[in-house]
Amino acid sequence: MTRRATVVTVVTAVHAPSARFLPDAWASLREQELPGGARWEWVIQEDGTTDEVRPYVPEDPRVLFHQGRPGGPGVARTMALAHARGAYVKVLDADDRLTPGALARDLAVLEARPGLGWTTCRVLDLLPDGSTAGFSGDPREGPLERGAVLRHWTANDFRPPVHPATLCVRRELLTALGGWMALPASEDTGLLLALDAVSRGWFSAEAGLLYRKWEGQVTGQSSHTDPAERTARAAVAQARARALADLGWTYPAPRGA
Repeated sequence: MTRRATVVTVVTAVHAPSARFLPDAWASLREQELPGGARWEWVIQEDGTTDEVRPYVPEDPRVLFHQGRPGGPGVARTMALAHARGAYVKVLDADDRLTPGALARDLAVLEARPGLGWTTCRVLDLLPDGSTAGFSGDPREGPLERGAVLRHWTANDFRPPVHPATLCVRRELLTALGGWMALPASEDTGLLLALDAVSRGWFSAEAGLLYRKWEGQVTGQSSHTDPAERTARAAVAQARARALADLGWTYPAPRGA
């Protein structure tokens, strides 16, 4: 019996202002080499229905492009799941780049450790002049126990110890949690906290993402740091994570359950 090839679905939400960075994201994706016949597909979901994104989408059978009503990046990513065929879902924002080997490292961890639900990795900021800058305080490479992310986030002014833009998740777990949170921002942190509540994760100390800093990025806008909204976003993300933990459902389910 022939074993079906493992597929990693790379999901990218994009809107018109960030579409010009898609060729860079595409170049970084083409550099990814996966072992053992595994392959990737790229699902690009526009947050809107403009004519400004399609020209930047590569013509390649591995690339799927869809559009929909605007609702923010979380909605776009969740809509992209309708077209995902992979056992694993990897996030790649339109303005970011994967480093060589990033997908292979994610896949190796999840394939070898069925008790883990998700992975994250080290991030480097990609500055406008092309230079990069790292962060201090990353956790050690290895497993992240359930609840560890929430504890750190709560104690450090709503800052998680790992970056949600680097997530690679088992698709069935991502679907069970409903995808990304319906928030105007921090929807990826909300998902990270939910994953942390029900499953163990992994942090890879090798940089796997170049996180682009540019003038028009959503997280750089003043609305993103509005104190009232930030507090409200944090409150609902925290409540969801605690509710999931209190319910006692875990992934994977205990044997015999």
